[in-house]
Amino acid sequence: MRIASKERKTKETFIEVSVHLDDHTEVVIDTGVGFFDHMLDLFAKHGRIGLVVKAKGDLHIDSHHTVEDIGIVLGQLIREALGDKKGITRYGSAYVPMDESLGFVALDISGRPFLHFDAQFDNPKLGTFDTELVQEFFQAFSFQAAMTVHARVLYGTNTHHKIESLFKALGRALHQAISIDPEIKGVNSTKGLIE
Repeated sequence: MRIASKERKTKETFIEVSVHLDDHTEVVIDTGVGFFDHMLDLFAKHGRIGLVVKAKGDLHIDSHHTVEDIGIVLGQLIREALGDKKGITRYGSAYVPMDESLGFVALDISGRPFLHFDAQFDNPKLGTFDTELVQEFFQAFSFQAAMTVHARVLYGTNTHHKIESLFKALGRALHQAISIDPEIKGVNSTKGLIE
């Protein structure tokens, strides 16, 4: 069973997250940031993973700490749930259209954290969510998951649509990468190891 859970408490946030990579029936998101809840729900739905996220953060300041810390914990748990990574496809990519916008994510569960992020958001805020935090989330997630992630909005005008296309693409690319391929013996690396 590829599952993991964790609580993380700091002076800025208290976060509880659990992931189930092989059973997507339970998805419960409550971060206190409505737009971010919506994005995590989309990520889990398109990633076909179970995800429970409960967070209490210093939202009287802004949502930065909450969003970043959830990215940290979620990345750590994906890495933990994958274990030795035997049999996983390892690579995943997805183009996702959202009306006039087109988002793309390619990732490699490589053990080498890296993020290339290429997206411009004209609207600085959606509800209580600062749109610059999309990159912060992707950064925290990719580094803690030890993944190489390339994320790009190819074009679009509506900020909500552009961000939604990225979260859906991240979920779909992750679903591909964590899928088990019975033809893969051991790990999908000539090194024989993915750390």
